[in-house]
Amino acid sequence: MERFLRIALIFGIACSATVLILLNGPVAAADEAQALLQADQAFVQAFTKADKAAAKKLLDTAFTWTDAAGKISTRVLVLQNLGSAAGLKLSISSEGGQPKEYTYGPVGVVQVNDGKMHVLRVWVKRPAGWQALVYQEVKSLDAPPSVTPGAGKVCENPCKSVPYRPKTPGEKDVVASYLALESAAVAHNAADWSAHVADEFAAVSSNSDQQLDKPGRMAGLEKEKMGGVAPTPLVSARMFDFGDAVVMTSRHKPDRGNPLHITRVWIKRDGKWVETLSYQTAIQPAARGAAPK
Repeated sequence: MERFLRIALIFGIACSATVLILLNGPVAAADEAQALLQADQAFVQAFTKADKAAAKKLLDTAFTWTDAAGKISTRVLVLQNLGSAAGLKLSISSEGGQPKEYTYGPVGVVQVNDGKMHVLRVWVKRPAGWQALVYQEVKSLDAPPSVTPGAGKVCENPCKSVPYRPKTPGEKDVVASYLALESAAVAHNAADWSAHVADEFAAVSSNSDQQLDKPGRMAGLEKEKMGGVAPTPLVSARMFDFGDAVVMTSRHKPDRGNPLHITRVWIKRDGKWVETLSYQTAIQPAARGAAPK
């Protein structure tokens, strides 16, 4: 009898712990989402008020700011110019659009759209809290594009290989998924393409007049319409591996038109790496220079 009671007690404790985990999971996720939005609001306020001290606390050491012309500024330059005539300004004010947020463990994403202007802020969880890793602006075209810059007649890069050597197993798997995704896009194979893309997928480009979601992109591929967004040869890339999430920034040289600066966020979901977003900013001639390292 005593043994039975002991076993029952252990079983009861185990069940209670399981219930607590199940109940606390959504609560913890909601708390992280709220903390992310609070950090994002603090970011907006810091740059609206040109508060250098506040901004400094919110920017990751690897932070970059890409404006709508494709000019990339490092954390040092952003903080140095904040509050001066050369200081960077938010393209969408706090009243300009309703932010959409996603959290993927230690990586957070905030997207804001206001007409043809689109802003991406990628956040990473550090010991001190959420810090901004990427700020990127994309201005869509006012009218449908007449041509779509791409990889040329034969897609070697980025369909078969890219000039990037993965540093971690996660990066290696992301590169494999990236090659498969771009190959499917070139082949207009919507089903294969969708296998490498998250349901919340969003894409915007300086070469397109559309704001694409997953169903919209699949419909375009099925009709063999790229809509200004197509695979382009990768020139250089940088990846930030956070376990089940990888932030990828890269520079591309299409077969025509301006070079592109692209930010992607990949996540491991159900054992597969999928792309959650692709923000593509054309680098205008006046903004060109070496990509930050």
